[in-house]
Amino acid sequence: MKVLRWGQSATAIFLGFTFFGAGMAKLYAEHQFIGWIGPVWLIEQLEQYKLGLYAHFIALSQVVIGFTLLTPRFRSLGAVMLVPMLLNILLITISQQWTGTPYLVSILLGMNGFLLFMDAPKLLPLVQPDRIYIPSRLQKYTWAGHFIWLSGLLVVLGAIPLSFRFLHLSYGLVAGGLLLSFLSHKADPSFSMETKKAV
Repeated sequence: MKVLRWGQSATAIFLGFTFFGAGMAKLYAEHQFIGWIGPVWLIEQLEQYKLGLYAHFIALSQVVIGFTLLTPRFRSLGAVMLVPMLLNILLITISQQWTGTPYLVSILLGMNGFLLFMDAPKLLPLVQPDRIYIPSRLQKYTWAGHFIWLSGLLVVLGAIPLSFRFLHLSYGLVAGGLLLSFLSHKADPSFSMETKKAV
């Protein structure tokens, strides 16, 4: 079971880095951000057809979804949000007849399916209200923790326009925003089921 949990975390981080980097590379100054999937020129290409706003929306969505998968707090939500994003990319690549890309996107979709499968006990109550999800370790989320996580996301988003003037400073803000959100759970109390029974 520990191996599956480790695999779940590793998969989430990989997908998070993939889409976070993809979105940031599209929006960053001269596309100077680490990422391995493209195209980074999507915004410039679609602006020719008056679809620049749509392209910015796609890039920002990739940043937010990737950020959510990278940071543990709302990772399950990130996996759910990634489904329509991946299906959208899959259909576009099939329609454009991009060689090989649909297969790659299908692999990423399968990886996200693994995340959803692992989170099934948590997600099933959304469609089956009679089901109850009881985690092995209770984590009480607080508004303070939510605010810290959101602050980290806003810092990252703020680094994007800053990259056009102070590139290296913007990199530092991205790292700081990710770290801030990653540590947001420090603001929340947590206790195990055993501790609760003892009380």
